[in-house]
Amino acid sequence: MSCDSKNFDKSAKAYTEACRYLTGGVNSPVRAFRGVDTKPLFIASAKGSKIYDIDGNEFIDYVGSWGTAILGHAHPKVLKAINNAAKKGASFGAPTIAETKLAKKIAAAFNSIEKLRLVSSGTEAVMTAIRLARSYTGKDFIIKMAGCYHGHSDSLLAEAGSGLAELSSPSSAGVPKPIAKLTIVIPYNDIEAVKTAFNKFTGQVAAVLVEPVAANMGVIPPADGYLQVLRSLCDDNKALLIFDEVITGFRIAAGGAQQLFNIKADITCLGKVIGAGLPLAALGARADIMDMLAPVGKVYQAGTLSGNPIATAAANATLDLLAQNDCFKRLEATSALLESSLAQAAKESNIPITINRVGSIMSCFFTDKSVRNLEDVQSTNIGQFKKFFSKMLQQGIYLAPSAYEAMFVSLAHTGEDIEKTTKAAQKAFSNIKN
Repeated sequence: MSCDSKNFDKSAKAYTEACRYLTGGVNSPVRAFRGVDTKPLFIASAKGSKIYDIDGNEFIDYVGSWGTAILGHAHPKVLKAINNAAKKGASFGAPTIAETKLAKKIAAAFNSIEKLRLVSSGTEAVMTAIRLARSYTGKDFIIKMAGCYHGHSDSLLAEAGSGLAELSSPSSAGVPKPIAKLTIVIPYNDIEAVKTAFNKFTGQVAAVLVEPVAANMGVIPPADGYLQVLRSLCDDNKALLIFDEVITGFRIAAGGAQQLFNIKADITCLGKVIGAGLPLAALGARADIMDMLAPVGKVYQAGTLSGNPIATAAANATLDLLAQNDCFKRLEATSALLESSLAQAAKESNIPITINRVGSIMSCFFTDKSVRNLEDVQSTNIGQFKKFFSKMLQQGIYLAPSAYEAMFVSLAHTGEDIEKTTKAAQKAFSNIKN
């Protein structure tokens, strides 16, 4: 089969059937590929840096289960840990030693964390972090940044009001207006907007919630000093600083963005990498904050599958592997090579692009301007991205099916993978130009 004539007939048929029984044919909206005006692939298997669809097509994978597969897919040591745990039982609803082992490893990596609570999703971690912050401070308002995604809990499905730092309105049907109004949405990387929000809501802000490296509107690094100012403003206003490191934790450094930028959050939310492909997330903080959670404190949170033994086995195996052999140096080298190769390929075809990269996450924006917030992202050429996505897919390169998502490099990606990706990009950029 020619690399430019891949057949997706089985996926198309599977999607038609899925739409009959699953809303939109998928169980998470971005999987429907509507951001690229095409039908989704149905995946049969994955190994290393590759995924394989039900039509038998092979792809070099830069989605990696949305950043989870930092080791690559189906790592043998992780699979062994999963299998060994599964043989002993899928779920107990009772404590296991593996939970404590995992918590110790996470606390050792993040010097802002003394105690943790394991949960099953990033949404749940952030939702609990907000509840903790409100209880700890006795305040109700949360500041978040436009374009940063923190899960689908009601209070975070809010969009900015008509003016700077105004009360927000719901961004989703089914979210009551009074709940949305407790969230103040302001631009990312805008220090003055943060100051304005604190001034307008003096003494009412419980926490600032932020992705320290935004990765859900494409990858947007923090401006110089931005995170430090957030830290200072939270301290001055007796508010907590919550870092959503669901993507960046154990991804851009062992200690996430806090290690990379030398800063401490009050509450840290983790997911993706620590779950190793299974439903597992966590939140952690100082002991005085975490001890407000039940059964010690009065802030309620519970979960039937929290700390699931199969998930914690996978997580422990993954973090053990990441602690070996200069993993993050290797990730940085591979990611830097991909970045420079894509930039050169675009330059050869005179296609204006801006690549934002932090460690092993990056985004390729079709613009010649800097991209530092949601407004900048929305001004990029989405039409060119859609064409680029389609041309790359036909050549066996699997990118996120949205201009607002990141590319993820894994330890399984090889020099040969980067070379093949570069050649595909050269052809894709050339086709876009013509």
